[in-house]
Amino acid sequence: MFALHLTTEFRGTTIRSGLLVEGPSGWGEFAPFPEYDDVMAGRWLAGALESACGSWPLAVRSEIPVNAIIPVLPEGPTRRAVHSAATLMGVTTFKVKVANTPDSLDEDVLRLRTIRDMLTELNVPGEIRIDANARWSVSEAAANIAILNDAVGALDYVEQPCATLDELRELKGLMSAWDYPVRIAVDESIRLSDSLDVNVIQQIADVAIIKAIPVGGVNRALDIVEQIGLPVVVSGSLDTSVGLSSGLALAAAIPNLYGACGLGTGALFAEDVVGETTMPLGGMISVGRTAPDLDVLDQVEAGIARTYRAEWQERMIRAWNAGARELVSDEVREVVEQ
Repeated sequence: MFALHLTTEFRGTTIRSGLLVEGPSGWGEFAPFPEYDDVMAGRWLAGALESACGSWPLAVRSEIPVNAIIPVLPEGPTRRAVHSAATLMGVTTFKVKVANTPDSLDEDVLRLRTIRDMLTELNVPGEIRIDANARWSVSEAAANIAILNDAVGALDYVEQPCATLDELRELKGLMSAWDYPVRIAVDESIRLSDSLDVNVIQQIADVAIIKAIPVGGVNRALDIVEQIGLPVVVSGSLDTSVGLSSGLALAAAIPNLYGACGLGTGALFAEDVVGETTMPLGGMISVGRTAPDLDVLDQVEAGIARTYRAEWQERMIRAWNAGARELVSDEVREVVEQ
């Protein structure tokens, strides 16, 4: 079990919690966010068990280009985050969280201009992406994207500007009339879908954002990639260095990567379950499995209440019964049920 402090609030939390599972293939990570029900948690468990007990597809690359993630921060910390990512990690693509509140547009404009100015100072011709986490209506998205696009010169893409497929289809139609339409990337429309509508996704999206563990594991994610047929950015799910291995394995197996992947989330952790957190070097992360440092893990677990561990163990059992058992391969099911 782990409960790790983050460097700043992200997704409304400052502590990332979950369970690590060891099996014959290595280690897996079960860490669905608190708001997810047992069915959704079942997908996360299937991904964790695949990592611990199953096998991953063959890799077509040994290193993955990654982007930096810039959460909602004041100007000073934003500048420091960009400087660190660009100079220490060699990252040239930046994904920026926007739409944190309904009236955050002016703040978002200032943050994006700060990032662009910082990159200009560093002589880094960086790409900037934004992620609205499905918080805009169609009219808000059309207006805000145009303003934010102007603020940085040109956005690489906007991720999940609206919640529903119908809204995204309408937005796509509006943006098609622009002189320089901004690419639309979809995340939640894929990850949270009970029944994936591939035809509609292909009509509304330019880029597919795929997260390995939350959809049920690397193999299931690769099946989704092949069905959709769009350029792909693999993203993490605020994983520790152990869980990040699944995202790296997926990115390594995809021929048509769009570009830098959202796997540089190690910078968001103040602590980890390993001695040295997986971080990009020269803008790249090497592909490979990561096991926890058992001494570090012991220290992390020492501060966790027994009742909290029991709650996570019970959640894992519910997740197994709510869908993970059917999602895992025969190979994994056999190991689990021995």
